[in-house]
Amino acid sequence: MIALLKKEIRSFLTSLIGYIVIAVFLIVTSLFMWVFPGSLNVMEAEYATLDTLFYIAPWVFLFLIPAITMRSLAEEQKEGTLELLMTKPITDLQIILAKYLAGLLVVVIAIFPTLVYFLSVYFLGNPVGNIDAGATWGSYLGLIFLASVYVSIGIFASSLTKNQIVAFLIAALISFVMYSGFQSLGTFNLFGSLDRFIIRLGMEDHYSGMSIGLIDSRDVLYFVGVSAFFIVLTRLRLQARNW
Repeated sequence: MIALLKKEIRSFLTSLIGYIVIAVFLIVTSLFMWVFPGSLNVMEAEYATLDTLFYIAPWVFLFLIPAITMRSLAEEQKEGTLELLMTKPITDLQIILAKYLAGLLVVVIAIFPTLVYFLSVYFLGNPVGNIDAGATWGSYLGLIFLASVYVSIGIFASSLTKNQIVAFLIAALISFVMYSGFQSLGTFNLFGSLDRFIIRLGMEDHYSGMSIGLIDSRDVLYFVGVSAFFIVLTRLRLQARNW
């Protein structure tokens, strides 16, 4: 599994897609935080905070992470290398986890340079350092948990088709439903006492608390559980190919 993980990481870092994703993420978040005027602009805000980053990032990742994962299994199926890979002394779950961890690592690499934003806001604060560092680190953790679910969805979508574009669209659609769909449905007040339950099924409600630095074990379990759910679905999909 380690060998496959290293291969997947090299594949991301030796192709343009990994660098394009990282560059696009940093450019888009930078524009909203520092260039575009409005309430999201850090320089126009009244508080030293990175709230803009943690608000924008889930929507940017909604498209960028499917772009990272769309080729993970779709390309293997198209080129016929998946069957060859499955004959190696490695289990289906190890194959999936290697691709999942490699995709998540690329996302973490994309997030890492945003620490420059933290340092900038730290020194721009009045007085210097007037930023809730604990809440910021908690928000980063929440963003990584959110990204982990997006990656698991992307891997699952890639297992459904040989076409990378189709895999991208499926992943983006499922990710949107999981992040915002349940939240929107629950706010319509159509199901009475079930509305709150429906909202809790979506990621946005769980992420919103973590995005302000509130680490609740129930939110952590939710993200871990949803990631595991889609990994299991991907494994079932691969096993179905052998029936």
